[in-house]
Amino acid sequence: MKIGHIIDKINDDQLFVPEFQREYVWKRENAKKLFESLINKYPTGSLLTWETTEPPAVKGPRKYQPEMGSIKLILDGQQRVTTLYMIMEGRLPPYYEQHEVLNPILDLHVNIEDLTLEYFNESKMAGDPKWIKLTSIYQSEIKNSDIRKQMKSKGTLTDELEDRIDDHFETLKSIKEIDFPEQIIPVKADIEVAINIFYVVNASGVSLTDAELALAQICGYWPEARQLFKSKLRSLEKIGFHFRLDFIVYALLAVVHVNGSEMRKLHSKDNKEKVMAAWKQLDNSIINDVLNVLREHAFIEHTDEINSPYALLPIILYIFRKKNQTLTTKEKKKISKWFFYSQIRQRYTGSLPQKLDKDLAIVKNSERPFEELLGAIKRESSLEISENDLLGRNCQHPIFSLMRCYFKSQKAKCFNSGHPILGRGERQYLLQKEQIFPSKSLKQLGYETNNKLKYALVNEMTNFTINLKIDKNARRKETVTNYLRRANEVTQHGLSQQCIPQDEALWDIDRFEDFLSARRKLLVNELNSFLVSMTKLDVHYEDLEVEDVIEQYESDRVEFKSTLRWDIEENRLNKDLEFSIVKTVAAFNNGYRDGGVLVIGVDDDRNVLGLANDLNTFDNGTVDKFERHLRQILTNHFGASAVAKIETEFVEIDNKVVCAVKIDHGTEPLFVVRHKKGDTEDKVLYYRNGNMSLQINDSVEIDKYVEHRFGA
Repeated sequence: MKIGHIIDKINDDQLFVPEFQREYVWKRENAKKLFESLINKYPTGSLLTWETTEPPAVKGPRKYQPEMGSIKLILDGQQRVTTLYMIMEGRLPPYYEQHEVLNPILDLHVNIEDLTLEYFNESKMAGDPKWIKLTSIYQSEIKNSDIRKQMKSKGTLTDELEDRIDDHFETLKSIKEIDFPEQIIPVKADIEVAINIFYVVNASGVSLTDAELALAQICGYWPEARQLFKSKLRSLEKIGFHFRLDFIVYALLAVVHVNGSEMRKLHSKDNKEKVMAAWKQLDNSIINDVLNVLREHAFIEHTDEINSPYALLPIILYIFRKKNQTLTTKEKKKISKWFFYSQIRQRYTGSLPQKLDKDLAIVKNSERPFEELLGAIKRESSLEISENDLLGRNCQHPIFSLMRCYFKSQKAKCFNSGHPILGRGERQYLLQKEQIFPSKSLKQLGYETNNKLKYALVNEMTNFTINLKIDKNARRKETVTNYLRRANEVTQHGLSQQCIPQDEALWDIDRFEDFLSARRKLLVNELNSFLVSMTKLDVHYEDLEVEDVIEQYESDRVEFKSTLRWDIEENRLNKDLEFSIVKTVAAFNNGYRDGGVLVIGVDDDRNVLGLANDLNTFDNGTVDKFERHLRQILTNHFGASAVAKIETEFVEIDNKVVCAVKIDHGTEPLFVVRHKKGDTEDKVLYYRNGNMSLQINDSVEIDKYVEHRFGA
């Protein structure tokens, strides 16, 4: 189908876009590259259309009427078609409204001398007749003769250039005659067949997400769905929360199928009644209830303060399953506390679908879901925020969002105006971060981009406060000391509400790094206290899967051992290997973190080897014998009371059995005694440092460590 005919058919209500298609999402660069390809006669793909007399819901105000007969729907290629229409017609196609077009492309200009394309740049193009808006050519608002006259008046027109201008005008106009190869789904196909073809075509590329493809299927059996979802999103935007359609689809998958990975579960039309009923609850109350909990107890007022919206899904499922029962204050606090930890420990930044599957299953099956969800986070990393978590981290890190919410909880005020930073809402959401020690001043002291370590400190989150965007010039040319003194007056001695060190000696620019160090300590203490004090939410490890542990790399809380006592390299029994298990257990108990998990039967590269070789070292070797032997080894070193607190679990993975040994954060030190020559003994203390178990064997150093770690 020729490009000119495509545009004519859209204007004549013969070519439509089905409602299940997504909005116009192409970026300006995509539009530019399309026209560059057309100018150079490069291939630009084909169209997939469906000719039908029984179309599904279509985009735009013009709806199908039976007297229209057979019409065509664009199933693949609508981003290209929309781009061509907007540039050539100078307006939106009838199937889109302005808010559905995310990126403006109408100011695409062409240099008529060499046919290069660029978006309008006033300093480069103003007054230069060679630069022409593409739309002006297609709408005949400017002709080649007009350009020639302008250039002739400037004395820049040559005979060669005159011919080139005419040729280039012809090249641009001839684009309308270019044919897009068209594949047509015949009239006899029904909506289900058409959507399945749409799915297959798009699933082979990367242009649509699984959620977008699932939404297309939903719209096939529920035509009004997309518009209902978009209406809800617009209402949420008015109160400060901006979500994508993908988020709605994930929410439906979570509540209908308790799943976060298998979008195909939503494809079947058998879902219709369940999806419609679930959406009614999500729309009427549940989504707003979740956001209200976060406003009330987490001081979240805008999606800019949410690092991963997918953390809302377990909360949505939890409230959905309560079936209109009112949340208690304790439940709201538990939800908010877990939400904060899910953000700062970036629970959903990797393996999103798989983690959602596990977390949603916990919500469905557990009597203590948020305790178990917190346990899943704690198994991967410490809950406690440390100074190292802040060191060199910029404001993009999720801990900065926690800082902002904490400052709001303390009724912090803007350092420039004295107005509270809490309660801005969407219309007044004008919060901004502001450097305490300005980068321009620090640059003079050597904190420049060529020194990465020093420059990281300039942009560290601890060098920023949260203020209001009410005066862009609020920060005067003044010293840091004067700035903070003035802020202290404006906020009525409110510097502490944003964890500013009160020692004015630290406000001198020469004490910049000392200031950051002091503020890190303040922030760590305050943020940890804030989270801990929200509500009692003990870590609960029940039903957590060993497979999850194996997905992690070795760390201060995870260790892998290939065997208990079978020497893989020498292919023999080697009881000396048992000592590595002993020292790892002691190290987890004695470390500063929260205990750990030792998995036996997995190598350092996380390959599951199993326990078969170890079991064969026992007569009629069984898992029971393995466990008894393991506990006896540990008892010989640490005593029965200490070993009683250690949990063992045997799990089958890929038809191989592994053993997980779970060690709590010890309340008393565990020492390892080894015999030396001469029958003398030495006492060694092992502790965890990163993915290593390190030892201290000097008695003085051991005493210092024990006093600092165990308080005795």
